[in-house]
Amino acid sequence: MWFCTSRVCHSSAVFAPSGFFRVALVLAAWSTFRTPAVFVPLYAASVALDGVDGWLARKLDQTSRFGAWMDVVVDNLGRGMLWSQLYEWGWLVSALEWCVFVCNHGNRGSKWKNSFTNSPPIIQAIMANGFRTLLGLWVVSGLHCLPLWLYGLRWGLLSGWLCLPLWVQTGGTALLAGGRLLALTAEMWCIWTHIDYLTEDRDD
Repeated sequence: MWFCTSRVCHSSAVFAPSGFFRVALVLAAWSTFRTPAVFVPLYAASVALDGVDGWLARKLDQTSRFGAWMDVVVDNLGRGMLWSQLYEWGWLVSALEWCVFVCNHGNRGSKWKNSFTNSPPIIQAIMANGFRTLLGLWVVSGLHCLPLWLYGLRWGLLSGWLCLPLWVQTGGTALLAGGRLLALTAEMWCIWTHIDYLTEDRDD
């Protein structure tokens, strides 16, 4: 995931071949954006693998700092591609996520491991147990599923493929958007703490 403390980084490191395969899936999805019957399975497979590769890496004892780095890179590539294709302003969402990536994975010296120790309770709750909580699931769903859900709305897939009534479509959009707004809260905190670190007076 893109919020990365030292603890979460190790728990979300990916099996590297899986990461490269996800890149291929994202590129294939991008090339078929206007063909929902092909795009959705490809993009959904990339998202699903994100939930499997960490478990696979730990099972095979192949966790690594590179794997954790690549996990976030592929996530951002996929979501950035989709947001940018959906809306003219979609690049703003992508830019924000890349900015958070730089803040969290940059060199923050000896303070890196304790960078979220004093964060507000809501941030600690979001990041608790590597996002393996109901709140964490809501945030991750907002991150990964909202753009795909909006794609389904745009192409009429939620009503055509899934036969979802309007109230379910509206409620689902609101629920996922709420998770994404919670993610935004954490993102802004990550950026703020990094700026604070960069601008504080310290002996070099």
